[in-house]
Amino acid sequence: MDSSYPIKNSDQVINSDQVSDSHPSFDSAKDPGLDSDLAISSETDPVTGFSIPASWLLLCHDPEAREKIKSGRWVILSSGLLCRRGLTTGTTAAAACKGAVLSLKGLVKSIEVATPVGIPVTLPVVADKGFCLAVKDGGDHKFDVTAGLEIAASALPAEETALVPGKGIGKIAGRGLCDEVGRPAISPAARKQIMTAISQALKQTDLSGARVELSVPRGEEIAGQTLNPRLGIVGGISILGSTGFVEPWNDHFIGDRALELKEARRVVATTGRMGLKMSRILFPDHKAVLIGSQLGRLDFGQDQESILCGLPALILKWAWPQLLEHTGYKTVAEMVEREPQHKNIARALHMAKEKLPKTRIVLLGRDGSILADVL
Repeated sequence: MDSSYPIKNSDQVINSDQVSDSHPSFDSAKDPGLDSDLAISSETDPVTGFSIPASWLLLCHDPEAREKIKSGRWVILSSGLLCRRGLTTGTTAAAACKGAVLSLKGLVKSIEVATPVGIPVTLPVVADKGFCLAVKDGGDHKFDVTAGLEIAASALPAEETALVPGKGIGKIAGRGLCDEVGRPAISPAARKQIMTAISQALKQTDLSGARVELSVPRGEEIAGQTLNPRLGIVGGISILGSTGFVEPWNDHFIGDRALELKEARRVVATTGRMGLKMSRILFPDHKAVLIGSQLGRLDFGQDQESILCGLPALILKWAWPQLLEHTGYKTVAEMVEREPQHKNIARALHMAKEKLPKTRIVLLGRDGSILADVL
């Protein structure tokens, strides 16, 4: 492997309990190149920890804007426009499972569940006699193919509590994903959220335990429209959600993120929640901006100090879409885990640098370690 693009084991590992969403991403008073309004902002996004510039709030004419932002369900853009966050499959599944248990004692029409970031949300459900249907809310995410999808749960009293994955829940076929091969594609954060919801329902119903079967009736059909087949997840959708919320990826939101990237003198573009968290720790003098999978929109200025930071899969596949061809690997995560010195990883990093020659590229492990740091 080309030694100039090392995938390395790093001593700099930061555990999840060391990372706070409220950690300041930068100090505007120390950097005149950044938006000084952040220093006087009176609101913080409770989901991302982003300190909202006062000028954005002034441009918003909704008298309930502050309360909406505090709820976690709304994002404010630099234009003052409010966009609504959706809810993850994990949050929807938690509501379905809690509703199924509660309905063993009677009809249920709405459910409150806690999200992984600690913000409670209320979802409408249809639940009776141990069966519950919840519908996934996509918010203002126009690309969310799971929006409107029904997630179902059925519950029976039992001596011990068990979560049973049913029809439409994908199974892991590739290494390096959220669980071992053969296990259901339910991320640890989503599983914890679901089990917490079930536990709350058991206390409310005075039941000692319940067997709860979770299913997605159209899961296998919808999975074909997601990344799951390419990631190595078969037979259905994934139940995910590190925050419980889905960011409102629409034209307004994407355009606003692009503007944020342009305005800061020192900036780090991140592909996901892990990248956003770690960027605030690793690069406190840079403005961290979540861009998701919109890597093709990156257009840093010549005078910007720019960094691209995130998990390997999105970055390497964007740089070289054919990365996995003829390798025997189903996912980038599996390749990085089993063969971090693979020549294709080096080539993909080289191609990423060709696309962004003046940008530092940092690949992260799921534990917060730095896998590669290409200057």
